[in-house]
Amino acid sequence: MLDRLPFLIGLRYTRAKRRNHFISFISLTSMLGLSLGVAVLILVLSVMNGFDHELRTRVLGMVPHVRVEARDSVTDWETLAGKLREKPHVVGAAPYIEQQGMFTTNGRNKGALVTGIDPSAEDQVSIISEHMVQGSLADLTPGSWGIVMGELLARNLGVGVGDRVTLLVPEASITPGGIFPRLKRFTVTGIFKVGADVDASLAYTDISDMAKLARFKEGDVQGVRLKLDDLFSADQVTRDIVSQLGPQYRGMDWKRTHGNLFAAIQMEKNMIGLLLMVIVAVAAFNIVSTLVMMVTDKHADIAILRTLGARPGSIMGIFIVQGLTIGVMGIIIGAIAGVALALSVSDIIAWVQSTFGIQFLDPNVYFISYLPSRLEMSDMGIIIGSALVLSFLSTLYPAWRASRIQPAEVLRYE
Repeated sequence: MLDRLPFLIGLRYTRAKRRNHFISFISLTSMLGLSLGVAVLILVLSVMNGFDHELRTRVLGMVPHVRVEARDSVTDWETLAGKLREKPHVVGAAPYIEQQGMFTTNGRNKGALVTGIDPSAEDQVSIISEHMVQGSLADLTPGSWGIVMGELLARNLGVGVGDRVTLLVPEASITPGGIFPRLKRFTVTGIFKVGADVDASLAYTDISDMAKLARFKEGDVQGVRLKLDDLFSADQVTRDIVSQLGPQYRGMDWKRTHGNLFAAIQMEKNMIGLLLMVIVAVAAFNIVSTLVMMVTDKHADIAILRTLGARPGSIMGIFIVQGLTIGVMGIIIGAIAGVALALSVSDIIAWVQSTFGIQFLDPNVYFISYLPSRLEMSDMGIIIGSALVLSFLSTLYPAWRASRIQPAEVLRYE
């Protein structure tokens, strides 16, 4: 019975109505503050995880993980691609020719990166075929001068499937009549929508047509794009490939083009997590105020328990149990609320945007146009574990003060 005494009395103190309503108010405030901190921390980290996941699956699904180029051009890309597929971590290879340019039609102009691709090999390195909303990559045939563009790019130009657009490239053609910019008319054969910033800046055409526009020899390509099974090995794979192929080749991985964005998301996640953990810490340490006032209010009870034989350790246990009960209840409520919000925040934001016509994430500014959320159990464990530790630490000082109370000093005036 004596072993269970701290637990039983601690729970009774938590449930009992108090003469001092201010103590009850502080207890409730501590619990609600802890709940709010835990819920917000779970929600924000889930959103940051969602951004991280979308970056990996959508943006990096369209951006090549590794690009291998020759100094001039690659004359036998099939042989080179076969060699590269044998390298560790390489799961796909496809040729490409890239050209920066400006689309113009009906008085509208928009810059974009146009990539010549082999439609039959593109699925090995890109997810574009999974996100076609009109047409397909199979419509890109040699000599058809067809083009597939992002949904935002097509919307900004005011074109759809079947419309014609003119591509101006930043190279001049010298003719007897003078120097003129190089341009070519394309027919829109498909539109893709990934839901990221690439929808406003990418377009694809057949690689043989792009070779003619870029004045490559027949069969030559600019380089080979690679897809890896491990994104974070891209820099090491690039170094190994370039060192083995020789100085006539150069390589570039996704970390050079989009690495800063990924690093920024990771840094923001860590910093926001740290700052929000301070909210949890402040709420947890409010338990100190609650227990200090509780100890003061229960001086006589503590003295009577000591005279009945309760040890100082038992007195400490009573208030540790009471403080942890407040903390655990707050953490449970916060965890439930945080999980519910994390699982539904994407739908809530989408409903608000459609109902009130508000665009929280402009795809022309941010790399995705919606608010993603991805709940991870590892983050849940860290948040709940940290909150429990902070709650426990908050109980130690008031409990120690209670165990130091001398019965004779208290009962002398009772």
